[in-house]
Amino acid sequence: MLAVPTHASADEAQPAVKLQPVEVIGTAALPGIGTPLNEVPANVQTIKAGDMGSQRALNVSDALDRSAGSVNINDTAGNPFQHDVNFRGFTASPALGTPQGLSVFVDGVRINEVFGDTVNWDLIPNAAISSITVIPGSNPVFGLNTLGGALNVSTKSGLTNPDTSIQAYGGSFGRKALEFETGGYAQNADYYLTGNTVDDTGWGEHNPSRVEQLFAKSGYHGAQTDVDLSVTLANTRLEGNQTLPLSYLDNIRQSYTWPDYQTNRLAFLNLTAGHHVSDRVLLEANAYYRKLETYVQNSNVNNNFDPTQPAGPGNQPTGNVIDQINQYRPGGSLQLTSLAGLAGHRNHLTVGATYDGGSTEFTQSNQEAGSSRDTSSDSPIVLATSLHARAASAGVYASDNFGIDDQTFLTVSGRYNHATVKLEDQIGTALNGEHAFHRLNPAVGITHNPTASLTTYASYNEGMRVPTPVELTCADPNAPCSLPNAFASDPALQPVVSKTLEVGIRGRMARAFSWSAAFFRSALHDDIQFISSGGGATSAGYFQNVGQTRRQGLELGLDGQGDHLAFSAHYSYVDATFQSPLVLNSPNNSTAAALSCPTCTDIQVRSGDRIPGIPHHILKLRAEYAFSANASLGANVLAQSSQYARGDENNQDANGPVPGFAVINLDARIRFARGWELFAKVNNLFDRRYSTFGTLGQNVFTGPGNTFDSSGATWRNEQFRTVGAPRGAWIGLVYRFGGPSEDGS
Repeated sequence: MLAVPTHASADEAQPAVKLQPVEVIGTAALPGIGTPLNEVPANVQTIKAGDMGSQRALNVSDALDRSAGSVNINDTAGNPFQHDVNFRGFTASPALGTPQGLSVFVDGVRINEVFGDTVNWDLIPNAAISSITVIPGSNPVFGLNTLGGALNVSTKSGLTNPDTSIQAYGGSFGRKALEFETGGYAQNADYYLTGNTVDDTGWGEHNPSRVEQLFAKSGYHGAQTDVDLSVTLANTRLEGNQTLPLSYLDNIRQSYTWPDYQTNRLAFLNLTAGHHVSDRVLLEANAYYRKLETYVQNSNVNNNFDPTQPAGPGNQPTGNVIDQINQYRPGGSLQLTSLAGLAGHRNHLTVGATYDGGSTEFTQSNQEAGSSRDTSSDSPIVLATSLHARAASAGVYASDNFGIDDQTFLTVSGRYNHATVKLEDQIGTALNGEHAFHRLNPAVGITHNPTASLTTYASYNEGMRVPTPVELTCADPNAPCSLPNAFASDPALQPVVSKTLEVGIRGRMARAFSWSAAFFRSALHDDIQFISSGGGATSAGYFQNVGQTRRQGLELGLDGQGDHLAFSAHYSYVDATFQSPLVLNSPNNSTAAALSCPTCTDIQVRSGDRIPGIPHHILKLRAEYAFSANASLGANVLAQSSQYARGDENNQDANGPVPGFAVINLDARIRFARGWELFAKVNNLFDRRYSTFGTLGQNVFTGPGNTFDSSGATWRNEQFRTVGAPRGAWIGLVYRFGGPSEDGS
């Protein structure tokens, strides 16, 4: 970690009075020198390692759900490591069927995968996280996919964490976990190493998880130069019980069809370096290589099944889609930061350039199954698609923070992106295609600090997301995909452009209390949505530019810290709507078929209709009481209002929205001997039945005992939901070598 000078010009003294420590925020992917929070024109949120540890968050998505304002979770897969994370109505998700609107960085490397901009939460080692910074808006400095915000994950080092510990816990759902971490430093070198394994049989009948992660970092730290090399390895197998039709919710532990699972194997190498050219100029660079091998098996209903013909080979009701996705990503960046004054004023200039390459080898095979909901099969596996996709993105950016006076700071930034996507069919030529996108995205913001404890700000910024290879090959409503398993040579899509306005105010009272309020509005042009086409496979659909959409809302936050009690409250109002009238295909929507047209499959979406999956109201409350330095008890409340199901883009389906909910979680810890700590947590304390996601589909297993109806006479359109996990409790032990004694000393 580089030591940096204070943020002031050479001939200017710092303000005489500072009543609280200056919080510094990284405003670019590489750490840079950082910008004091009172100069940042955005409602930035930071989750520290201690926050994650006290609540025993399972992974990054869990930590964001518990602690970050304007965040809600969609559990589309029925697995705790495969959540969609929505922030201000924009999404980072591991599911290829979900258009992405957030960029996610780990130590300066964008980890949105190249094939679909997806984010795999199971590949970020929990114990290695030092902090998660949520930077809202379409900040162009963070590059592609930053439509609604950027998540910046920083990892620990031996300098910041020179300790050794081991912990183990177990409890509900057969979950067993073991984790260790160790770090240290000597003279100019340091090291950090952590590893963990989580084995979970799942709360449902078919949603076990196995996660193995290893993270190692070693660094050299001289008087002016830092070099760090880190390696991340992960091996995971995640199975989901997926969504259930409403008529099946008498037994929430069952699956509609199975097995559905995904395995990921990651090797990620990242080299970072920083050098102080002078006491006011910092030069940084990184180079990385990321290799991810993914294997997916999806159990599916055959949309082409003909009920007028006998079931058998060539006309089976169900089948499996088997995908192998190998992604290779080299890249790097270079950044220069200067604190040199400008015309006698404080000035913070950052300029940089990035390159992110990527290639994907994708194969898809089909396998017929029978008429059972269990699609295990020994039928031949037939190769259907073989695709080689190449994507590359290069960008140059600059950001300047200029001190107009001691209280007012102007930030101007911009980024030029150039991205290309090339598709090469490995069987024929049907999938071949080349696409190029480029744009200059600007941003401007201003902060004013009338007092040392009060900041007001306003900002405007623009960002861009280019269509991904998976979207470009699944954009034809006449050939819907059950993602990621059907591709064709489809119409080209336009890039998405986001324009965000934010105004806010934040302050601090008596040093122990901080508060914030922010209003935001993001207008998207040529937004891309995944449009459900229904049928037996509820994930079937296609990508389409849907004109303009808008996310706007209000954020309120309050945090406090007393001698024994710490608390926080975050309320968000998020209004995510379509702004362009649309006619969309949604055959399972009850309004699609009219008396005059019983076979119609289209719905009319009006300007102002809400985008599915985003609740209007989100409330998060947290309180932790420390009885002493060695014992504490914490509780949080997570509550949200209703949301519309995917496929109900016109908000008129007869099933109505997915209901809102509120759940309470508890956590506790006690140190009972030197180095020893006992901890426990309870999720969903009152065992509430709730759902975080819904989609419209057709239920074909409507025969006796929920078996397949081969006649098709009783098939019915239903709303499918993913049910939240029931009450779960876990208890564990931590041993810290050389840790504090029972009295805290």
